[in-house]
Amino acid sequence: MKRIIALFAVLALSACATTEPTQPSGQSAPGTPSASPQSAVVASLKGPTTMGLVELMADKPEGYDFRLYGTADEIVANLDSIQLALMPANLASVLYNKTGGAIQLAAVNTLGVLHVVAKGVDVATLADLAGKTVYSTGKGTTPQYVLEYLLAKNGLSGVKVEYLSEATEVAAKLAAAKTGVAVLPEPYVTVLTAKDPAVKSVIDLNDEWDKASPDSKQVTGVLVVKTAWAQANPERLASFLDAYKASIDAANADPAAVAPLIAEQGLAPSAAVAEKAIPGAHLAYLDGAQAKAAVAGYLKVLFDADPAAVGGALPDDGFYYSR
Repeated sequence: MKRIIALFAVLALSACATTEPTQPSGQSAPGTPSASPQSAVVASLKGPTTMGLVELMADKPEGYDFRLYGTADEIVANLDSIQLALMPANLASVLYNKTGGAIQLAAVNTLGVLHVVAKGVDVATLADLAGKTVYSTGKGTTPQYVLEYLLAKNGLSGVKVEYLSEATEVAAKLAAAKTGVAVLPEPYVTVLTAKDPAVKSVIDLNDEWDKASPDSKQVTGVLVVKTAWAQANPERLASFLDAYKASIDAANADPAAVAPLIAEQGLAPSAAVAEKAIPGAHLAYLDGAQAKAAVAGYLKVLFDADPAAVGGALPDDGFYYSR
């Protein structure tokens, strides 16, 4: 905690450094004050990828305007007024390609959040899914590509995956059934297993990815930065990244202390759920060469499944910000 407080002080001082003026052209999230010309807007989503940011958000460091959005589309719509953003890894690649390099990936913040849960069915490994029906969400998006990649890597061609529209629908279907198997992300896993003791989390797909692709990581969320802003503010960005890493480390080291902040931001239905969900959300901080190694292999898997998922082409080295 002392380290985080010290980093907050650095952030406050670096906020006074020269930066390009920010003139927001998009709409702020409801109830959010407009940023001052010297403020850097930090956008994030109401989901597990923001869990590691809450310690930093709670201290409200000078010079940073944190804004929460419900969907990634809202972040994209307001991108002109944003300097830093937390978003899905593949969306970062799409935007890099679409904007000609106007954004860069500064850090990885969340690894895999998907888990296999089972009710009244004996499942311990991916091989046990053979011949079974698995309920999931995310058809045509990364959850589908991740699941199908892992099934293929394990030689499982007889698994029927039934895709539903929302994670809440998957959870409701499993809760209503006597038996079944599903793939769900955190914190839905924690919520469902708490409500229905018959439902068990049986396979962590983050672990399965590490087995199938040891040279990369299953990457759910990343932090991106506007390229021009990063070039104009390298010291300020470095201070922010250090404070962000400390915030993520705090969440992993003491989930019980950070859980109330997560619930307060609406990222989990309660502090109790947040505390239990943090380990399964695999919050992490990777930057530089580590981030590149983790992300490049992951994006290659998505590209092979559907090039459009990463913006039509794998990003070049300019995509990866380096201090």
